[in-house]
Amino acid sequence: MNAIIGIDLGTSTTEAAVYRDGKPEMILNLEGRIITPSAVGLDEGGNWVVGARAKAQYLLRPESTAIEVKRKTGSGETVPLGKANYTPAELQSRLLSYVRAYASEYLGESVERAVISVPAYFNDLQRRETIEAGEMAGFSVERILNEPTAAALSYGLEHLDEESHVLVYDLGGGTFDVTLLEMFDGVLEVKASSGDNQLGGKDFDQALEDELFRRFRLKHGKDISADRQAQVRVKEEAEKCKIALSGQDSFRVLLPAIGTVGGNPVEMDETVTLEQFEQLTKDLLERTHAPIDRVLEDAGLSEDDIDRIIMVGGSTRMPMVSRDIADYLGKEPALAVNPDYAVAEGAAIMSGMISGDMDEENGLVMTDVNPFALGIRVTDGFDDDLMSVVIPRNTTIPVTKTEQYATHYDFQTVARIEVYQGESRVASHNHYLGEFSVRNIPPKRAGREQIDVAFSYDLNGLLKVTATLASTGKEASIEIQMNKGKEEKTDVSGWKDARDAKAYRAVIRTAERTLSRDSLPSGIRERMERLVYELKEALILERPDDAEKTEAMLNALLDEARDDD
Repeated sequence: MNAIIGIDLGTSTTEAAVYRDGKPEMILNLEGRIITPSAVGLDEGGNWVVGARAKAQYLLRPESTAIEVKRKTGSGETVPLGKANYTPAELQSRLLSYVRAYASEYLGESVERAVISVPAYFNDLQRRETIEAGEMAGFSVERILNEPTAAALSYGLEHLDEESHVLVYDLGGGTFDVTLLEMFDGVLEVKASSGDNQLGGKDFDQALEDELFRRFRLKHGKDISADRQAQVRVKEEAEKCKIALSGQDSFRVLLPAIGTVGGNPVEMDETVTLEQFEQLTKDLLERTHAPIDRVLEDAGLSEDDIDRIIMVGGSTRMPMVSRDIADYLGKEPALAVNPDYAVAEGAAIMSGMISGDMDEENGLVMTDVNPFALGIRVTDGFDDDLMSVVIPRNTTIPVTKTEQYATHYDFQTVARIEVYQGESRVASHNHYLGEFSVRNIPPKRAGREQIDVAFSYDLNGLLKVTATLASTGKEASIEIQMNKGKEEKTDVSGWKDARDAKAYRAVIRTAERTLSRDSLPSGIRERMERLVYELKEALILERPDDAEKTEAMLNALLDEARDDD
């Protein structure tokens, strides 16, 4: 009753594996297959269908079938299905429930624990929603594992004595990841990760779909791209065309009665050559180059330092992908792992490491990195929405880093520490993780009181942020479970409408610019300084009524200052 399975929850397909007898073993689903289409739907009776059955009904009942749900993870969007709307987590939980059912059948015991893989470039919210889907399916999610790292584990198990730098190039159905690792003495150390969560095999399909609709429009003078049934049929044929062109020079697309012109049914009959397909998708391949450059830069390495390139994900079966990476990095990729199974196998290996089933003497040790920068919101006196990075992206975890900050206005007694994850210099453009307040700061002139902010991020996904007053040693802190399910968060601003707080801050900035004028009368200056302080205090202590009154007085004073010009 202790089995932990590894799950590759993909955009197009889903696979599961278990670690036993010293190696990962792929698990067969209820239809006796390893690969399960990542599709869910409702049949005519309103019953849930999953996998191959859902994929099969997509052609006939697209409005009752959902595919490629993974791409909506963390977006806040819902997916219409039948007469209801569902969150991505709810739909993925249906798929994971099927995985749990067939894994239990295969192993002969109730499976309740899992390691689930995600794209390395998934942010905290996307990881949390993946965990939520797993928990809704009845799993205890033991670990969220980056897909390229999982693939590297699959490779590393058979190459324990190797010392090398390995680049994992993972182009799946809906996402692209690239991870650079160093291997030595059975240790897999992730140096850097990057990627594009909106780049995958489905985009290559889309390029073909757009081209087929364009040709139909030119030939028949009618646009059928908005027709739902036409969309589904062309999508299915585009995928077949893409797969066929991996082994042949051309493919004929023939779809009878795809539309009507002048009341008569017309067909879509087009031949797509390999050369045409490669030209159509050239820009998609070029989009993989920037993440590769980023991981090399972050790792402090060049392409000459790469010893091996591992290709993962079904989309790497397209010959042009291997050619492109070989041309770009000057090195042929290795056929070292199964591109379809490597991630699930790696997740199963991680399961073995967690459960203790892996032999410690012959086992692997793995370190990982944080894929996005972690920091807090700060002000420079003019802009109060700046991101100050405490832990840069691609820092090896576990890690603890500390930065020192100062109070930013006179007699400040409270400081709010807002924690964010992301790469934007604008804090609010990043992903908000949580917040806490440091209170009872000794009232001094701006900049005279120092606050040390420490970030500690461990391998289990626990981020602890601690703020310490330099003068008194008093602490305040928050713990954020990066790898836990959905939890309630307080609103960043503490106001009924977040726009209110932003409007107040705009008034503060206007007042501070006015205060910088040498010509401002001393009487207005003193009153304005006091009101700016009171408005900031009302914001920090979350007193909307006081803020509203103070803002009104400050605006009146600003009008007085303008009249005085």
